[in-house]
Amino acid sequence: MIKTVASVGLPVDEVLAIKKRRIQPENKKKGMKRISVVTGIHGDELEGQYVCFEVARKIEEEKEKLAGIVDIYPAMNPLGIDSITRGIPAFDLDMNRLFPGNIDGNMTEYLAAEIMKDVSGSDLVIDIHASNIYLTEIPQIRINELHEDTLVPFAEKANVDFVWVHGASTVLESTFAYSLNSTGTPCLVVEMGVGMRITKEYGDQLVDGIFHLMEELGIWNGKTSEPRKPIISKNPDDVSYLNASVGGLFIPKVRHWETLKKGELIGQIIDPLSGKVLDDVLSPVDGILFTIREYPIVDEGSLVGRLLRKEAYEK
Repeated sequence: MIKTVASVGLPVDEVLAIKKRRIQPENKKKGMKRISVVTGIHGDELEGQYVCFEVARKIEEEKEKLAGIVDIYPAMNPLGIDSITRGIPAFDLDMNRLFPGNIDGNMTEYLAAEIMKDVSGSDLVIDIHASNIYLTEIPQIRINELHEDTLVPFAEKANVDFVWVHGASTVLESTFAYSLNSTGTPCLVVEMGVGMRITKEYGDQLVDGIFHLMEELGIWNGKTSEPRKPIISKNPDDVSYLNASVGGLFIPKVRHWETLKKGELIGQIIDPLSGKVLDDVLSPVDGILFTIREYPIVDEGSLVGRLLRKEAYEK
């Protein structure tokens, strides 16, 4: 069943419509659990599109094993996806800074409020994001420390590599996940891959995790794979940031999720005009590289990577 969650009129007789697909057993029973898979809040993040497709496809193949409700929201920002724009086109707004919205507010506030109303009450929400076009991320879940007691047990079963519990920040209070978690609907934020691309292996990994969570919730009676055990970081000092010391072209020498030793070469910043190496980017600590620069042009101060310190995963 496909349902329009919210819609508003646009110029030239067009309509902006946010839609979801609900998949449920033919004999729906009272009290069934519900999981919601959400993506496309940022229009340049496409990794979740593949996940939505695979979740729906696999359910349809063995629908007799479905014992609960699965709501799939593949495009929360359809205009952004259509135009490959991170925010809402024409409004220059980041949709993930509009929640919980206002039903009596302007168009964007109204849409955010309707989305909140529709998703709220789910037993679990998976909010899937990609990185931007500049960075590649390993599959990870990011959790605000205010909600870690509720969310970490779910995150441990989601088949991701890394769970990053971070401190509260004022700007987070206007995000979709923060708004849901603050009102009692548990929501996991997944970050993986890179903007404007689909990384199939990461999508498949997360799909396996979603089915395991569905099994845990009593929504799926089919066979699922055992989730990998993620590294969980709760200390801000666990993460080391790499920033470019000069502007130029960043050429990586390693792949992300590699274990590195302090002083090991991560990449070089070069000058194509002079043919010179401007800087060797070295690992500042022993650790695992879980973020690496995808877009090669860097300015001084640009983020080129993040490392999880060795102490964090050998505790």
